Amino acid sequence: RVKSGEIDLVARDGVDLVFIEVRTRRAIPGTAAETLTAAKLERMWRCAMEYCEASGDDPEEVRLDLVSIDLRDDGRIGAIEHFRGLELPG
Repeated sequence: RVKSGEIDLVARDGVDLVFIEVRTRRAIPGTAAETLTAAKLERMWRCAMEYCEASGDDPEEVRLDLVSIDLRDDGRIGAIEHFRGLELPG
């Protein structure tokens, strides 16, 4: 957590500092990945930059990822997708 908000997971992948949003959706038309809005993505970026400033990490080595979990009607996992290197809109 930082002033700008919170990130679900923070991890290292080699030199990259990865900020990961986890989205889950239950048996509704569409996918969990489709629920990530441009506004949420920009908030993730602000959180990542604030985190880097506080921790001394290099903001040039930041990556934003999404883990999308789609559940079936019975609540069991239907699909999991990992989207690496999301880009900011605009």
